[in-house]
Amino acid sequence: MISLALSILSSSLIYVVFKLLGKFEVYRLHALIFNYLTAFLLGLSMQSNLSLSSFNEVYVQDWFLGAIFLGILFITIFNFMVITTQKSGLSVVSVASKMSLAIPVIFVIIAYDEALNFGKLTGIILALVSVFLVSIKSKSLQIDYRNLIFPLIVFVGSGIIESSIKFFENDYVAESDVAIFSASIFLFAFISGLIMLFSSRIHRQQKLLPKAIFGGICLGIPNYFSIYFFINALGYDQLSDSAVFIINNVSIVLLSTIIGILVFHERLIVKNWIGIATAIVSLVLITLFN
Repeated sequence: MISLALSILSSSLIYVVFKLLGKFEVYRLHALIFNYLTAFLLGLSMQSNLSLSSFNEVYVQDWFLGAIFLGILFITIFNFMVITTQKSGLSVVSVASKMSLAIPVIFVIIAYDEALNFGKLTGIILALVSVFLVSIKSKSLQIDYRNLIFPLIVFVGSGIIESSIKFFENDYVAESDVAIFSASIFLFAFISGLIMLFSSRIHRQQKLLPKAIFGGICLGIPNYFSIYFFINALGYDQLSDSAVFIINNVSIVLLSTIIGILVFHERLIVKNWIGIATAIVSLVLITLFN
């Protein structure tokens, strides 16, 4: 349970750092690249018994191709989140990314034959409703259907990321390899970010500023721990995997909303308050009927 709590806290800190990056007008791609580099180096430092010979053996691990896949997907989905925000607004990308919770929940129930009762099913449905309501930042959610493909990619891609993390954690990653597996994901996200940076004339024209480096480092620390502790939480025997996904995601939404109110003075609409109440009920049901 400690790992789950730390995963929720780390992910909520990511929200805080992203808000500050926007406030100080930090160029996101530069910060993101240094974020991935920081997370990679942090992961290396946390791997016990790491030597040059053992590091050279990483590429023969069963999870190695999965780490490449996830690293590329990390930066790709982030890019589509930026495009979705530009074309459809922040509320649309927020709903698309957070509603993707449905994909890993369905995945673990089917793939790992999880027991499902009425109370748990009700909690899952309420969790999805709560995430939707809390994520809406305007009174209406308007989507230009010509641009529907972008939030759809964010929805599916975000769901695939979380489902894949569970798949590799369950079938391929030993407990002693969680740190190096997480680090490897961020290494390939870092490499993918560099390719994206140097392949685009628009990105190359942006001057690298110290605040982007500092912001990237500040983002990389909670980013690494959000993945590291989440993978550890998935190995917790007292909670089903679907419960871990729901408690983690819904709690992140709740804590981020509270931080937004207290620190950034965000104002909520009625839908958001209903979503918060629904989220609390869903967490109680998931816990009771786990």
